[in-house]
Amino acid sequence: MKKKSRQLFLLYSKTAVKDYIEHVVNTTDTRFDGLTVAIDCANGSASVCAKEIFTALGAKCIMLSDTPDGVNINKNCGSTHPEELMRFVKTASLDLGLAFDGDADRMLAVDENGELVDGDKVIAICSKRMKAEGRLKKNTAVVTVMSNMGFFKFCDEEGIKCERTAVGDRYVLEKMLKEDFNIGGEQSGHVIFLDYATTGDGELTGVQLIETVVKSGKKLSELASIMTVYPQVLINVQVSPEGKKKYNNDEYIIAATQKAEMELMGDGRVLVRVSGTEPLVRVMLEGKDIDHIQKLGEDIAAVVKERLS
Repeated sequence: MKKKSRQLFLLYSKTAVKDYIEHVVNTTDTRFDGLTVAIDCANGSASVCAKEIFTALGAKCIMLSDTPDGVNINKNCGSTHPEELMRFVKTASLDLGLAFDGDADRMLAVDENGELVDGDKVIAICSKRMKAEGRLKKNTAVVTVMSNMGFFKFCDEEGIKCERTAVGDRYVLEKMLKEDFNIGGEQSGHVIFLDYATTGDGELTGVQLIETVVKSGKKLSELASIMTVYPQVLINVQVSPEGKKKYNNDEYIIAATQKAEMELMGDGRVLVRVSGTEPLVRVMLEGKDIDHIQKLGEDIAAVVKERLS
């Protein structure tokens, strides 16, 4: 008996780039005329589309790190290294800057003063505008447990509901799809606008952020001031595979965590969690006093190391 041969069919679209650019541009009816924007493409995929997208909407674009050579992706540039963009925007007196990562699913912004505007602030800015326009579904934004405490306080002040998920944009998307929410994301710059896409898209996020700036008539720094960022300390503690399994029931770690929470007296928070992918326990604290939370974090980390290494 002859074996049936398998045929492989490859689908190739010659208009994919054009179609994508048109889709992102068509997510807004607002022109960006008069704005000068620095765009850091991280020598990655945004190098193909970003200039065309933002130029089509009327912005004057100054391109940075948009010449990929196959090995320079994310190298001292993009959203993982925004320092140069922050310096450039301030020195050149530009309106704002956008930094993408290599595959352009993340975007961090820089205001006119060279200050970083992270994913939490982008979600805050855009969700407030969506609420004002009656477009924020169920009056809710979705973020992870690692979002800054300042974001949760922002939601309380603005009357916006906040759903929290485990760390990872896939968990954010899962919650959004299940509960029919339309904005969510992570501090790192993964932001999902479910009305337009089912994944984080840095260039789409940049368009939505600039649209909000233009419609408000305000500088990005003023919009970003709606959320106060609390100092944050993150300590990664290496643990053994056996210790990782014991984490949830260790009374000494629980006691150390509760002690830190008591010291913060509701003016900060403590989050101790096991990494899902590495032999690590992550100790994260937020509060007004960086020295205080650093000390509390080191105390917890010492207990974790002693008990689980």
